[in-house]
Amino acid sequence: MKRTIVITMLIGVGLFATHAQSFRFDFGKGKAEKGFLKVLPETVFSQESGYGIDLGTKVIANHSIGKTALTDGFLTSDQPFYFSVKLPEGNYNIKLWVGDDQGVADVAIRAENRRMFVNRLQTDKGKHQLVEFTVNIRDSLIAGSGRKVRLKSREYGYLHWDNKLTLEFNSTQPKINAIEITPNKEAVSVFLAGNSTVVDGAGEPFSAWGQMFPYFFKPGKVAIVNLAESGETLSGFISARRFAKMLSLMKPGDYALVEFGHNDQKQKGAGVGAFTTYKKDLEYFINEVKKKGGHPVLVTSVQRRRFEQGKIVETLGDYPAAVRQTAREQHIPMIDLNAMSKTLFESMGEQASLLAFAHFPAGTFPGRAEAIADNTHFRPFGAYEVAKLILKGVRDAGLDLAKEIKATEPSFDPTRPDAYVSFYWPESPGKDATKPDGN
Repeated sequence: MKRTIVITMLIGVGLFATHAQSFRFDFGKGKAEKGFLKVLPETVFSQESGYGIDLGTKVIANHSIGKTALTDGFLTSDQPFYFSVKLPEGNYNIKLWVGDDQGVADVAIRAENRRMFVNRLQTDKGKHQLVEFTVNIRDSLIAGSGRKVRLKSREYGYLHWDNKLTLEFNSTQPKINAIEITPNKEAVSVFLAGNSTVVDGAGEPFSAWGQMFPYFFKPGKVAIVNLAESGETLSGFISARRFAKMLSLMKPGDYALVEFGHNDQKQKGAGVGAFTTYKKDLEYFINEVKKKGGHPVLVTSVQRRRFEQGKIVETLGDYPAAVRQTAREQHIPMIDLNAMSKTLFESMGEQASLLAFAHFPAGTFPGRAEAIADNTHFRPFGAYEVAKLILKGVRDAGLDLAKEIKATEPSFDPTRPDAYVSFYWPESPGKDATKPDGN
């Protein structure tokens, strides 16, 4: 029988910070399941304890005690709440029990910067359900080099560059019974390099396809490692050591998806262009990933929302063409997001596509008095639809990664977009609505 190592509060911060172990937490009033640490409303996160309710959110515990120790209690709130665990960098399998012996539950689950893992889960009265997914956490250190990623000032407040895993529990009745966290060193890591169309967006209403992507893969099999950042170019991604960070984590068989172009087209200087500097950087990206035994996948730039006579107008110059040419020359798989997103947005239509992008009346979000009319950055629904295009691209390219897509996820036809009302996204708390820095 495999022995599970459980860290107690008496051991303290040292092992939380330095060793990848399994952690088990039993939430709410009732008997603690054997080998699980009890978490109550007063269990507030600290660096010393290494776990607890976090970010100033408040919870309440169950009043009635249930039948089985693992699920006889829960923590819940009428507002989204956070639970954090101090962990070393890596991929982790999460098991999470949801439900209520005396009532119903309704929960959406995200991690770190609003990465979607459970869109919505509802349990009937007296029922419980086990949820499983695999999440990546990271820090800014580049192993073996003594260097760090050159973060932008705003990134120091993000949840994905710190030393802990943070889970967000949202929706109308998020009743969490227990959590088990176990290191996973076997999962295929899928690294994402890109700009604000890919990034794990920190605050409402902005979102990007990278933070929706984890939702679509089988637990235990794939971990999405999103290193994208708003405002980045491919050359900036390399010079800021984000690419070095990616390579330091990559193992043979991992994937690296790269989508830029929006900010790159704004770069000026002698010889700078899609078929010169940009193409050269793509070739460098490909070669370095191959050296690590990884699989590079090129992604053409997603379209902006600019219509003329019912058709999307190309605004990205030669950058998509440069990606297509590089993929042909280097015999590299390519996802033509540029072409697919044109079809998707035209199928939505000029008016309905407003619901895919960040368009909101004045005063919709705290800290943003003026209207938001953004034809580049997505709201969560648009990010979800674009993530489905990437998923289609993975399948169409015949990547082995396609085998790890959830069996419940059907093929997506960009000529038949989902209805806006079919997508559930209760807003995450936190940062005010501010426009991402560039693309």
